[in-house]
Amino acid sequence: MRNRRLLARSAVMSSRTKLKLDWCSYDAAKYACEKWHYSETVPAGKNLFLGIWENKTFSGVIIYGRGANRNMAGEFGLTCTECVELTRIAMTSSHRSPVSRVGAISLKLLKKHSPGLRLVVSYADPQQGHVGGIYQAMNWSYIGTSRPQSAIVGMHKRSASSKHGSLKGLPKTEVTFKHKYLMPLDDEMRKRIEPLRKPYPKRVTSADSGTPGIQPGGGGASPTVTLSKTEGKKRGKTRTKA
Repeated sequence: MRNRRLLARSAVMSSRTKLKLDWCSYDAAKYACEKWHYSETVPAGKNLFLGIWENKTFSGVIIYGRGANRNMAGEFGLTCTECVELTRIAMTSSHRSPVSRVGAISLKLLKKHSPGLRLVVSYADPQQGHVGGIYQAMNWSYIGTSRPQSAIVGMHKRSASSKHGSLKGLPKTEVTFKHKYLMPLDDEMRKRIEPLRKPYPKRVTSADSGTPGIQPGGGGASPTVTLSKTEGKKRGKTRTKA
């Protein structure tokens, strides 16, 4: 009986949440990444930033970009303008909308913004406790693990260089692999990658486990006046391993 009441209450809360995604500024993305993403950085290179608002309150960002792997598109016979990486999902831990719903809406907006795109790639980092649960909930294709690569304290070299300006003196750690997921954006690409699909790795906790860096932190912050209709109160950082 208690579980039923909790489920009913959760359904009411979700129905009252007005979710909005829209393109946002670099400053908004930077704020979300520094506050709610374990890397505390915006990926280097050219990116697209989708802000997330719940009940007119800024709640996070989803970032699509070229990614750190320069050969990512060529691996699937595509050009660099046909393939993009989902590099960040940075949301406050108090968000009410399912991350899978937020991700699905972001893909629709991405396709509308860039109709020439054919494939989205993303990675889940086991070192951060991620297995890609959010991609599994959205029915992405899992194709195995990436090649081992060197990283700086759990960050890719390009991200570390962007944050610190130099790699000198930073402790290095060896990343054994990352789980690799694909989302085709047209029927022909879907047929092309379907033979690559493998069984999903087991989830650690929930469907939201495995997103690229959701971190605890208070919501309601307004990075700039133009980004949110309601300016909230900034709260202190609270970080734990996702």
